[in-house]
Amino acid sequence: MKRLTPYLLVLPGGLWLLAFLVVPIIFMASVSTQEGDVVNGFVQTFNVGNYVQAIGDFHTQFLRSAGYGLAGTAIAILLAYPMAYWIAFKGGARKSTYLLLVLLPFFVSFVLRTVSWKFMLADDGILLGPLKAIGLLPEDFHVLQTTAAVIGGLVYNYLAFMVLPIYVALERVDHRLVEAARDLYASRLGTFTKVVLPLSLPGVFAGVLMTFVPMTADYVNAAVLGGPENTMIGNVIQTQYLVGNDYPVGAALSLTLMAATLIGVFAYARALGTENVLAAAAR
Repeated sequence: MKRLTPYLLVLPGGLWLLAFLVVPIIFMASVSTQEGDVVNGFVQTFNVGNYVQAIGDFHTQFLRSAGYGLAGTAIAILLAYPMAYWIAFKGGARKSTYLLLVLLPFFVSFVLRTVSWKFMLADDGILLGPLKAIGLLPEDFHVLQTTAAVIGGLVYNYLAFMVLPIYVALERVDHRLVEAARDLYASRLGTFTKVVLPLSLPGVFAGVLMTFVPMTADYVNAAVLGGPENTMIGNVIQTQYLVGNDYPVGAALSLTLMAATLIGVFAYARALGTENVLAAAAR
C-alpha cells in the first residue's frame, strides 16, 4: 500500500484530466480531419486540407491574436510588477486587504466586466462624454472598436493573473538578502536588478503563462470592445462552430492555435532559461 499510495493520490486528478482534457483533444483531432455537414453528418476521411484551409484563410487573425496577447502580457507585467512589489515590501499588515482589492473584480462575471468597459468607453459614456462636452476631446474621437480598447480589456480582465504569481515570488524573497546588498553599498537599483528581480523571475514566468495563453485565445473582449478589424482567432473559431457549423475547420483552427501557443510557451521557457530560474528560486 505504501508503494501504491502516491499513485492512488494522483488517480482522481489523472482521471479528471483524462476525461476532460485528453479525450476531448483526441475527439477534436478526429473531427479536424473529417468531411461533411450537420445535415448529412461528418465522415472521417483524414482530410488534412482542413488545416491548410484554416491557416490559409485565417492567418491574419492568428497573427493579430498573437500580437494582442504579446502586447497585453507586456503591459500586464509593467502594471503588475510595481503593484506586487509594493504589496510584498510595503503592504505591512494590510497585505491581505490589498490582495483582496486586486481580486475584487473577479467577484463579477467575466462578461459583465467586459460589458462595463463598453459603457465606460462609449463615445458619449461617463468618461468620454464629459471630456467632449468641455472641449478637451474632439467630437469624432472614439475608443471602442479599436486595438487599444481590445488590448485594454484584455489587460484589465487578466491583470490579477499576473499580479498574484509575482507577489508570491516577491513574498518569498529573503529580506536579509536585500539588507546584505545594501550593507555592501549596493544602490537601490543595483539591489533590485541583482537580488530582487532574479529571485522574482519564477513569478514573472508563471504570470506570463497565465496571461498570454488566455489572452491569445480570448474572444469576448474582441467581440464586445472591438470591431471587424479587431477580430481574433477565438472569434473565428466561435463562428465556425456556432454559426457556420463547419466543425472540421473549427477543430483544425483550435488545434492549430493550441500547437502554436505551446510552441511559443516552450520557446519562451527556453529563452528565459527555466532551469536556471527555478534553481535560483530554490536557492
